[in-house]
Amino acid sequence: MIPLDRIREARELIADAVLRTPLVRLDAAESPCEIWLKLECLQPIGSFKIRGATNAVRSAPREEIAPGIVTASAGNMGQGVAWAAREAGVVATVAVPEGAVSAKVDAIERLGGRVVHLTHDAWWQAIGESRVDGVDGLFVNPVQDERVMAGNGTIGLEITEELERIDTVLVPLGGGGLVTGIASAVKQTSPATQVLAVEPETAAPLTESFRAGEPRAVDYKASFIDGAGSGSVLPRMWPRLQEALDGAVVVSIEQTAAAVRLLAQRAKVVAEGAGALSLAAALAGLGGAGRVVCVVSGGNIDSAVLARILAGEMR
Repeated sequence: MIPLDRIREARELIADAVLRTPLVRLDAAESPCEIWLKLECLQPIGSFKIRGATNAVRSAPREEIAPGIVTASAGNMGQGVAWAAREAGVVATVAVPEGAVSAKVDAIERLGGRVVHLTHDAWWQAIGESRVDGVDGLFVNPVQDERVMAGNGTIGLEITEELERIDTVLVPLGGGGLVTGIASAVKQTSPATQVLAVEPETAAPLTESFRAGEPRAVDYKASFIDGAGSGSVLPRMWPRLQEALDGAVVVSIEQTAAAVRLLAQRAKVVAEGAGALSLAAALAGLGGAGRVVCVVSGGNIDSAVLARILAGEMR
């Protein structure tokens, strides 16, 4: 786990850059549990990624970031790094996978980032190896960087400070950096609370790995849930996830689309696919019957996709 003092230090370091996001009760009487939403979709870049990116950049010595900052991202971490790099006055280069959501790519460039397109396999390799071939600069790993995880952990601090008697926290899983940070904070401040990762059925390697007791790869299928899920668990993240989590659960594409729709219609909140995973799991009863916090990790969804979901067309 990430030490609690490092998470608290991160909170002090990034306090002027990030929003202490609302934790609000969802009116969902049909739900099997009491649902609370941690609305990270309201951050300045529309995603929690600003926390870890800002902590990583501000923690680094000036001489390390002077040549520029590099990351690999489906879009949201790229925005976080571009935002932090712009603040620091250095160049950001972001490697994105083929098929990356155009709205996210546009946002990276609007924030001053330079975008490099890679195949999905090359992009995942860049995350695993913490480098992008031919690009110089400090690589901020969106998953495996402890400074990023400490920044992410500030979400967990806010949750346990604002709400008592939490039974479960549900967190969407991409590579594991978000859930490791949050679980580290929650387990050290509210030990009785369980933390579960949520994956889409089209890309759920952690669930399969927990079932097998060792890291497993799965057949990755792309979907509108672009900010979560992968084909495998990174080897360096496996022991962290084993230590920090109480398990992982899987939801369907249809359940996730329904959660996006419910958030928009009932809570007036726009969430991307990954951001709605935790609510989909709560509504399905996968977080139990008690008090459940759902981390709505981001809201950077393509407007055309959102329109289809709201019209009930997404399958």
